[in-house]
Amino acid sequence: MTLPSPPPPPFPAEPVDRLLAPLQRFLRVEAASGILLLVATVAALVFANSPWSRDYLLFWDREAGVRIGSGELALSLRHWINDGLMAIFFFVIGLEVKREVVLGELRDLRAAALPLAAAVGGMVAPAAIYLALVPHGPGARGWGIPMATDIAFVVGCMAVLGRRVPLGLRVTLLSLAIADDIGAILVIAIGYSAGLDWISLGLGVLGILAVLALARIGVRSVPVYVFVGALVWIAFHASGVHATIAGVILGWLTPIRSWIGKEHLAAMREGGVGGRTLALAARESVSPLERLETALHPWVGFAIMPLFALANAGVVLSPEALREPVALAVAAGLVVGKPLGIVAFAWIAVKAGLARLPQDVGWGAVAAGGVLAGIGFTMSLFIAGLALPFELLPAAKVGVLGASALSAVLGMAVLAARPPG
Repeated sequence: MTLPSPPPPPFPAEPVDRLLAPLQRFLRVEAASGILLLVATVAALVFANSPWSRDYLLFWDREAGVRIGSGELALSLRHWINDGLMAIFFFVIGLEVKREVVLGELRDLRAAALPLAAAVGGMVAPAAIYLALVPHGPGARGWGIPMATDIAFVVGCMAVLGRRVPLGLRVTLLSLAIADDIGAILVIAIGYSAGLDWISLGLGVLGILAVLALARIGVRSVPVYVFVGALVWIAFHASGVHATIAGVILGWLTPIRSWIGKEHLAAMREGGVGGRTLALAARESVSPLERLETALHPWVGFAIMPLFALANAGVVLSPEALREPVALAVAAGLVVGKPLGIVAFAWIAVKAGLARLPQDVGWGAVAAGGVLAGIGFTMSLFIAGLALPFELLPAAKVGVLGASALSAVLGMAVLAARPPG
C-alpha cells in the first residue's frame, strides 16, 4: 500500500496575500456572527411581546456593581453591556480602522475617495431627512440614529448572495462601513457626551499617555495594558465622554508593527534556536494589532453583539409606535437617506475626478449597496439609547428594526437580480 504523499508546503506569502488575509477572516466571522445577531434580535422581540415581557425588561434593569474599599461602581446589566462590553466592541473598531488606514483600502487617499465620499453622503442625507421630519423637541436629538451602517448584517447579506455581489462592491461597502464607523464615533463623542468632568477627563488622558509611555519603553504584557485600559475606561465613564470612546482610542494606539521581523524569525530557526524562545519569537512576529483583532473579533461577533441585541432590541410592537414621528424619521433616514446620500456623494466624487468606480461595479450596484447600507441596527440602537429620552426609545427602535429589515430585503433583491460573476 502506497502512503499518500505529504501536502506541498504553503506558497510564500505575497504582499497581496497579507492584505487580503485579514479581510477574508473578517468576512468569515462577520457573516457567521450576523446570523447569530439575527437570532438574538428575534429572541429579544419574542420575549418583549410575550407573557414574559415584564420579567424580560426588568431583568436588564437589575443592578450589578464592583466595590473597592469605599468606592463603588454600580450599573444596570444593560449599562454594563452598553458601556462596558461595547467598549470592547469599539476597541475592535479602533483596531479595524487603524488597519484599514495603515494597510487597507483607506491608506491611499485616491483609492479611499469613493468609500469616504459615499460614507459622508450616507451620514449627511439621513441626518438631514431626520431633522426635516423631527426638527424640534426632544426627538430632534435623534438625528444621529439613521447615520450608522451595521457591518455584521451587511456582510451576512453579501455572504448569502455570494458571487452576485461584485468583489469591488464588497471592498467598497466594507471600506464605507469602516468610514461610517469613524463618523459614528465622532457623532457619539461630539453630539452625545454629557457635561464634562474635566478632572476625570484629565485622568483618562493621563491613562492614555501612560499607555503610550509603556509602549515606548517596550512593555509587551497584555495584562498590564488591560489594567491601564480599565482605569482609562473608568475615568472616561466618570468624565461625561461616553466610555466606549476610550475603547476606540486604545484600539487606535495598538501597534501595527511586529516586534520581531519575519527575517529575524527565520534566522533564529536556522540557527537552531528552539523551545520557549522560538515560540515567543513566533508570537512576537505577529503585530499586537493583528493578534488582538484575531483574538477579540470572534468574542465581539459571537458574544458581545448578540448580548447587546438581547438587551436592546426587545421592544413592544404596537401600531401606535409605527405612527410616531421619530419612528418614521429613523425609517426614512435609513431606507431613503442612506442610498440617496451614498449615490449622490459618490457620483459627485467620480464626476469631479476625485474617485473612480471599481472595474466590475456600475451605478446600479452602487445604488443596491446603498440600500443595503440602510441596515443600521447595532450602532443605530446604541446611538438611540444615548440620544433619546426613555419614552421615545420604543419608537426609535421600531424605526431602526423596520428600516433595517426593509433595507436588507430590498438590497438583497436588487443584487440577487444581477447575473452572477
